[in-house]
Amino acid sequence: MKKNGKYIIWCGIIAMWALGCKKPYTPNVISSNNNYLVVEGVINTGGDSTVIRLSRTVNLSSGVTINPELNATVIIQSDQNQTYSLHSIGNGQYASTPLTLDNTRKYRLSIGTSDGKAFLSDYVPAIATPPIDSVGFTILNNGVQIYVNTHDPNNNTHYYRWDYNETWIFHAKYDSEYISNDSTDVVPRSPDKQIYQCWGSGISTVITLGSSAKLSQDVIYQSPIIFIPSTSEKIESRYSILLKQYAMTSDGYNYYTILKKNTEQLGSIFDAQPSQLTGNIHCTTDATLPVIGYISAGTVQQKRVYINNSQLPTWQPTYPYTCGLDTAFYASKGPNPVNQVLQNLVPQPNSNITIYAVFGNGPNPIGYTYSDPDCADCSIRGSLTKPSFWQ
Repeated sequence: MKKNGKYIIWCGIIAMWALGCKKPYTPNVISSNNNYLVVEGVINTGGDSTVIRLSRTVNLSSGVTINPELNATVIIQSDQNQTYSLHSIGNGQYASTPLTLDNTRKYRLSIGTSDGKAFLSDYVPAIATPPIDSVGFTILNNGVQIYVNTHDPNNNTHYYRWDYNETWIFHAKYDSEYISNDSTDVVPRSPDKQIYQCWGSGISTVITLGSSAKLSQDVIYQSPIIFIPSTSEKIESRYSILLKQYAMTSDGYNYYTILKKNTEQLGSIFDAQPSQLTGNIHCTTDATLPVIGYISAGTVQQKRVYINNSQLPTWQPTYPYTCGLDTAFYASKGPNPVNQVLQNLVPQPNSNITIYAVFGNGPNPIGYTYSDPDCADCSIRGSLTKPSFWQ
């Protein structure tokens, strides 16, 4: 027994010594003070606005995820010395007026930042993007797989990129039928105060590419765009996706392929190793300063489609919060109309609860049920305003 006791003591000492020898490891990639310019966007030559987003890289340890570049000067230049200025629309985004440019010319982007540095992209040819043939969906792996079909009858494009905006109707868990009126009365909720149905929205967060370069015909068939699980509230009622299609050069396609691998396909020992990412934008005031981004030019094609819940299997989307209803009774008995003064209710309604229903017999209700705003107020996560394009 004594030997066993000594063994346990020595094991404890060794374990404490091992834990005490651990040192925090902070690699340079986390702590380095890099502040590189990031340029995103396409020079749109097809009669629409060009929108360019400028931002800065941030340290992984900073806790900051968005660092927009403000007060910059952004200009489109043609190889015929024509210029078109972009103006700030906020949050690091710069937009032009609608432009119809000559697709036989080449274009580049000129950027001046507030710290006095100048940047130029390489001249790139303007590419006419073929129309989107169709956007469809199929039921796959207990969800909805949205795909795109397109082709170039001239067999000239071969390289494609897509992004999208998505919008959907969703509902609160409970339909709040009553509201506190000026923090004094409980009254029926009028139609203009409804908080049950809202519209949610999102944008693409991954790089989606397609290529027909190895095919005899320039055809893209059912290229995957986005997968929506059956449990998602996006398909609870009605869903819409606006898909945008861009034709690319082989250099642009290779850039985005490497960017996709470096940002989306790393993390396990079986993934590809990071590759050197070289864009077509350069700092002309400091040639050693890296710039992240690739500017292309051309027309943009887009198509919007809708998916109704009636087109799908009888799935039951999962509400994102755990919800329940609580009950409160009037503190005093006797005649208490629906507009009972809130101070007489237990508990008193406030900004943290949403009244679901008043209950009782006849004109003298005896209390009400309520829930958290997350469960009965959809405007916390979406918009009550119907989008102008919604059909």
